[in-house]
Amino acid sequence: MDKNNSYLLGCYEKAMPNNLTIRDKLKYAKEAGFDYLEISIDETNEKLERLDYSDEMINRIKLSMIELNFPILTMCLSVHRKFPLGSHDEKIQVSSLLILEKACLFASKLGIRIIQLAGYDVYYEDHDSYTQKMFEINLKKCVEVASKFGIILGFETMETPFMDTVKKSMYYVDLINSPYLNVYPDIGNLTNSNRKYNTSIEYDLLSGKGKIVAAHLKEIIEGHYREIPFGTGDTLYDTSLKVLRELDVRLFTGEFWYVGSKEWFNDLKFANQYLREKISRYY
Repeated sequence: MDKNNSYLLGCYEKAMPNNLTIRDKLKYAKEAGFDYLEISIDETNEKLERLDYSDEMINRIKLSMIELNFPILTMCLSVHRKFPLGSHDEKIQVSSLLILEKACLFASKLGIRIIQLAGYDVYYEDHDSYTQKMFEINLKKCVEVASKFGIILGFETMETPFMDTVKKSMYYVDLINSPYLNVYPDIGNLTNSNRKYNTSIEYDLLSGKGKIVAAHLKEIIEGHYREIPFGTGDTLYDTSLKVLRELDVRLFTGEFWYVGSKEWFNDLKFANQYLREKISRYY
């Protein structure tokens, strides 16, 4: 399918084997037809250690982007599941803030514009009024850091009740009231959430008008959120993309995972074609 210049479609890094280098991932994502790579900073030591890369290592990545003419535009910062902003443990709170600051510095050096924040106050701990309060306090600190680097933070809508809709995300966006805190929703997660609550995904997305900076496009089935192959689920792409077009959102990332298939590169190419066909109905 020919490229449509009215939007960009990125590839989630974890759609490719983990033993590939970042350069290799840039190369394969480009060859599969995507426009950019979304880099992952997750709970694994291997990816968390990227935030401590030397300038020499960062310059190698930058050189790869230049030579391949293929950028890293966004970051999925899911490591806050392990080091949550609202943790009962103050040492973990300190770690969460340090990680965010390192992530912003890393992003600024690589030219990454948007960091997707996981919408959890806590994940492995029990939610309570304390975790919610500390999330609010530490979120404000995160936004102050991001604004210093000129990096936009965008909440991912999750699979847990704390922040599984755009409307819930907007409570915190409005509370902080900064141009550097917005929403980067996951359309798959929203499909499941709005079914669970018997609400409208259209109205939910519209609640984020002017604050949605990008969107994850992910395949889901009812009650399941991960590793559903494209074309086998029932994500509400049409309803979502129609609204996102009205809201002038033009940056999308295909979120999917490498699960050991030898045909992973063909899966990449199929995902690119499948998502572009969906997007092209409205763009």
